[in-house]
Amino acid sequence: MKVLIADDDPVTMKALVGLLQGWGYETISATDGSAAWAILKGAEAPPMAVIDWQMPGLNGDELCRLARTELAEKSLYLLLITARNTRVEDKVTGLTAGADDFLVKPFDLPEMRARLQVGERVLKLQMELRRRVQELEQAMAQVRQLRGLLPICVHCKKIRDDQNYWHQVENYISAHSAAEFTHSICPSCFKKQLQEFFPND
Repeated sequence: MKVLIADDDPVTMKALVGLLQGWGYETISATDGSAAWAILKGAEAPPMAVIDWQMPGLNGDELCRLARTELAEKSLYLLLITARNTRVEDKVTGLTAGADDFLVKPFDLPEMRARLQVGERVLKLQMELRRRVQELEQAMAQVRQLRGLLPICVHCKKIRDDQNYWHQVENYISAHSAAEFTHSICPSCFKKQLQEFFPND
């Protein structure tokens, strides 16, 4: 999976690139918030991003807020990192801005890897959910329903379509819904048919 790393510190950037590539991730780098935003807006944007809080151009929380506002249709997992002394209020600010997770430098490497794996699972679930929603929308679009008034002949019971052609009831309903017909004879019609064929019985 591709991961954006946005950090203006070259030492941290080099360390993060080496770590994530060693864990099997494909990385793309940005050294300021504006460059990171341009990457996230792109057609080939990575679904995961590790974002430093303090950067030139756009801060990490501003970047998260922009992504959630303007890229709401995309599946994104945003991990915000910071080197400053972090208060609960700071974490709340970052998460409220749109970050999915939060880490303080220097971070524990197994913990960071575990959080990235959580991000992968979340993204896979989101993508699967979107796929199923699309399938459901396509299925619903194919369901045909009868609506409105049906012009039907009072004598032969044929139905008139929009092109002014008359059809047998079962043909019309089959063409405009998912219903299928099997044919049989009701008791009244059966009795009538018997009387027609055997009038003296």
